[in-house]
Amino acid sequence: MKPIIFIAAILCLQLACVNKKNSAENAGNDSPVKSDVEFWLTDPGKSILFQKQNLALNFGNAGNAGKVITIDEGQSYQSMDGFGFSLTGGSAQHIHQMAANSRANLLNELFATDGDHIGISYLRISIGASDLDSLPFSYDDLPAGQTDANMDKFSLTPDKRNVIPVLTEILKINPTIKILGSPWSPPTWMKTNNSSIGGSLKPAYYDAYAKYFVKYIEAMKAEGITIDAITIQNEPLHPGNNPSMLMLPLEQAAFIKQSLGPAFQKAGITTKIILYDHNADRPDYPLTILKDPEAAKYVDGSAFHLYGGTIDSLMQVHEKFPQKNLYFTEQWIGSPGKLKEDLVWHVKNLVIGGPRNWCKNVLEWNLSSNSKLEPHTPGGCTECLGAVTIDGNQVTRNPGYYIIAHAAKFARPGSTRIASSILKNLPNVAFKTPDGRKALIVVNEDSTTQSFVVRHNNRDISISLNGGAVGTFVW
Repeated sequence: MKPIIFIAAILCLQLACVNKKNSAENAGNDSPVKSDVEFWLTDPGKSILFQKQNLALNFGNAGNAGKVITIDEGQSYQSMDGFGFSLTGGSAQHIHQMAANSRANLLNELFATDGDHIGISYLRISIGASDLDSLPFSYDDLPAGQTDANMDKFSLTPDKRNVIPVLTEILKINPTIKILGSPWSPPTWMKTNNSSIGGSLKPAYYDAYAKYFVKYIEAMKAEGITIDAITIQNEPLHPGNNPSMLMLPLEQAAFIKQSLGPAFQKAGITTKIILYDHNADRPDYPLTILKDPEAAKYVDGSAFHLYGGTIDSLMQVHEKFPQKNLYFTEQWIGSPGKLKEDLVWHVKNLVIGGPRNWCKNVLEWNLSSNSKLEPHTPGGCTECLGAVTIDGNQVTRNPGYYIIAHAAKFARPGSTRIASSILKNLPNVAFKTPDGRKALIVVNEDSTTQSFVVRHNNRDISISLNGGAVGTFVW
């Protein structure tokens, strides 16, 4: 992996000094016009930040239109689990320390779907510490030389300070939100180097680590929190983070088939097991494991980041194992953020590229930080910008907020990706939602305004997007 006022005046103009609800560009104060299509726009050049547009977009006949995005719901692909962020320990800390009314307002804005709330529908949390906690920890830390193979000393106490209380409030807003758990490191006494940084899992502790996962899932369930899926190791080929661990593909396969899969089966655990959780430049990693039928039978799918490789590399895994699912679980934005560049790149490659390459979710890293980008472990990420910056009760919305908003609010869980034609410099993705509506996300990656037509069932609407703008269209 790797003010509230920012010093850079241009970011202040884009992110902090513009009220997303009251921009002069938002025609919401005018009388509503009749429109077949709901249109939400982020246009950094016009300081429009995820605002519903009061425009008449009505289906008709565009005649001999030039650029046409044709929507074909007769061709359908994967169903979607959701769009969202990682709720790191640091994220939860900032949210939990807010005053109760400020925290409630922010959580409703983030997780509810009515009005201009953005409707986050999927969260990733760390099993133990991530590098965005103040210190590394596990749920079974012991004095040097001690072990606990039966997990008698397992305890969720570290998460009861911030993570569990915040998740409990989120679940009151969205009881069906999906939650993915990922470990950065097992307890250090299980590792070859007895350190939170690097090392590998000792085969002698495969069964103990499998029991650790079972204990975690059961303990979270007792707190009212269902873990829908787990990955086995965050970034298994990056042992230099704090915490971290090296886990080569044959090691991960052995752990799954010898210990983790059987332990889940014996305990009646239905939580999905997801492979890899690292960059798109190594599709060989999940492919190696999926080729092993004794490991693959326990596996739901594979997860990816995009700090290396290209998003279309994921297609290799889908084509060879189409029955296994794909997930996109992490991508960071570096502080202080550049809205125009970040918006175009992330929407094109993740929000659009992820689903087009069979991902069932898209998650950004991470939900919140403060203006000092704290906390982080010694050696952890010092530049990771949250979707929102929280200092006390003051909140600034950053690029990640708008990137995810354009999908999360509209492509709700259970939506199905449907076919949409590809146009040069107008990447797009379309969904059919559970209530039968269609949602189309388009980014103009060109520097100049582009006009195009959206065609559905032989009816057309004419649309224009400024360079660097993103539109979501719902009908």
